[in-house]
Amino acid sequence: MWNISFGFFGVQIAYSLQNANISRIFATLGADPHDLSFFWILPPLMGLLVQPLVGSFSDRTWCRLGRRIPYLFLGSIIAILVMCMLPNAGNFGLTVGGAMIFGLISLMLLDTSINVAMQPFKMLVGDMVNEEQKGQAYSIQSFLCNAGSLVGYVFPFIFAWLGIANTAPEGQVPDTVKYAFYIGSAILILCVLFTTFKVKEMPPKEYAEFHGIDLEKKKDEKRPGMFTLLAKAPKTFWTVGLVQFFCWAAFLYMWTYTNGAIADTVWGTTDVASDGYQEAGNWVGILFAVQAIGSVLWALVIPKFRNIRTAYVVSLVIGAVGFASVFFIHDQYLLFISFLLIGVAWAAMLAIPFTLLTNSLSGDHIGTYLGLFNGTICLPQIVAAACGGFVLKLVGGAQVSMFLVAAAFLVLGSLSVYFVKEK
Repeated sequence: MWNISFGFFGVQIAYSLQNANISRIFATLGADPHDLSFFWILPPLMGLLVQPLVGSFSDRTWCRLGRRIPYLFLGSIIAILVMCMLPNAGNFGLTVGGAMIFGLISLMLLDTSINVAMQPFKMLVGDMVNEEQKGQAYSIQSFLCNAGSLVGYVFPFIFAWLGIANTAPEGQVPDTVKYAFYIGSAILILCVLFTTFKVKEMPPKEYAEFHGIDLEKKKDEKRPGMFTLLAKAPKTFWTVGLVQFFCWAAFLYMWTYTNGAIADTVWGTTDVASDGYQEAGNWVGILFAVQAIGSVLWALVIPKFRNIRTAYVVSLVIGAVGFASVFFIHDQYLLFISFLLIGVAWAAMLAIPFTLLTNSLSGDHIGTYLGLFNGTICLPQIVAAACGGFVLKLVGGAQVSMFLVAAAFLVLGSLSVYFVKEK
């Protein structure tokens, strides 16, 4: 199970670098705070479009490398190239608008490639792990996810501590961020190569036997399209999806507004060119790393609950407390408590939904269903991002106020768990 998921560690480093630094990068390039959320529409939008296709195509793929691994390998290669481009958006002598467009295209390509690489890891668990062990397997992925996040988040802070420049000319991204993306891309390819060469996927006949699929009967059946499968999706798909909607909207606002919120409330600045703003950007990475630590620790606690729905509710409520506390805490070190609590919700979001869903599915169309289920992750982020500027004005324009909105979303998510029924 560890070999199946190890490459996820590298993919998550790339994902964490994106989440922790996108708002910082675009703010540095000249984006207005009220427009920041619009830049966050692209990542989930690409995930919404790409991941169902990856699931559907990989369900019908078989080659020497397997059915899922070719996609994660290709996605990782593209991600590596784009990770070297994105932080240099302000270094090509472009106008502010030109740098924004270049950054947006790079961001679109980066998130597309990360989605292509990320989804197969969840599919590999559904393909190769029995029902009794799936919870453990997804917990391993949760651990590696948070370990990768921890590494990616602290990179800019470490590089600044080593003496690498943490400020740059106006409109350019500091070297600390650039180096973080460069090193992250190197780790990504090493981790993905490990999984590529260590994991041997089941050939079609063995896969069919493992999942109880009648290949002869399947030959005579017309393969259903994604919309047909969506219409036949188990109830768990929709009820867990409702919980997902509130959870991922909450975290989208955290990723979007933490840099500006912390710079304002702790460093007392909203000037993106100031030393304080860039120091806050590095500290955001540390806070996100603390969140990852909290998530790793809580991932060990989740299996101790007798009822997985209870674990879900408790985790989301604790996370809501963490979000709300950010509004009231203005000390950079006390914020560790807030983000440890936020990490509790994150651990549940990574492990529990996929356990509930895959236990309700047969193995025949699992890749497609997991790809479609990604819509419950992407769609709420798209909606939240599209409404972000309006909501920010509604709460008075202070970016820290968005943490209260995020807390309310997690409470609604915890209440929605009531509708989820285990298999």
